Amino acid sequence: MATNGEEQQTQSTRHQEVGHKSLLQSDALYQYILETSVYPREHEAMKELREVTAKHPWNIMTTSADEGQFLNLLLKLINAKNTMEIGVYTGYSLLATALALPDDGKILAMDINRENFELGLPSIRKAGVAHKIDFREGPALPVLDQLLEDGKHGTFDFIFVDADKDNYLNYHKRLIELVKVGGVIGYDNTLWNGSVVAPADAPLRKYVRYYRDFVMELNKELALDPRIEICQLPVGDGITICRRIK
Repeated sequence: MATNGEEQQTQSTRHQEVGHKSLLQSDALYQYILETSVYPREHEAMKELREVTAKHPWNIMTTSADEGQFLNLLLKLINAKNTMEIGVYTGYSLLATALALPDDGKILAMDINRENFELGLPSIRKAGVAHKIDFREGPALPVLDQLLEDGKHGTFDFIFVDADKDNYLNYHKRLIELVKVGGVIGYDNTLWNGSVVAPADAPLRKYVRYYRDFVMELNKELALDPRIEICQLPVGDGITICRRIK
C-alpha cells in the first residue's frame, strides 16, 4: 500500500502533464476530465505525438489534450473543410484538425520552425492525414497579405492562432477578411497563465509579463469588434472563439 509521501509524489508527477495549462483550481478535477473524457477517445496517433512532444524542451508550447479534443469536435460541428493554422509547433492541434476534416479538406499551416513540425510529422503520416496539410515555414503575416492580394477573402471556414502574442491583433486585422461569414477564428492563450487578472506587481515569469499586455489588448479589441460573436472559454490556457457575422 502506498504511503502518503508516495501518493503525493505520484500525484506531483502525474500533474506535470504536457499541456497542463488548465485554470481549474483542482489538479484532481483536471485529471478526472483527462482520464474520463479525453484519453479514452484520443486517437492513437495523437497520443503518440503527445508523448513525443513531452520529451521536447519546449513542451509547454503544445496544445493540451482537452483543447485538442475540443477543436476536433468544433471543426466537425461547423463542417469545416478549408482551414488555417498559425503556430504549429510539433503539430498536436494540427493533427486534431486534420483528423476532423474530410479527406479532401485542407489546412494551410504556418510556423517559423520546420524542425519542430517534422518532429510530429511521423505521427501525422501514421494517421493518414499528411496530404491535407500545406506547411509553410516562416512568418505568417507576409503569407496572409499575399492571400488577400490574391483575392482569397472569405475562403476559410476555420482559423486557429497559437503563435506570437504580440502579433495577434495584426493577425486579426487580416484573418477577419480571410474567414468566411459564419466561419470561426480561434485565438489560443487568451487567459495567459491567469496573468490577465494578476496585480501589476505580481511576480510573473519574464515571458508571461512581456506578452500579458498584448493578450489583454486583444481581449478588449475582440469584445468590441462588431464583425464577430465571441465566447472565451477556460479550456487549456484560455481560448476565444470568434464567429464572423459580417
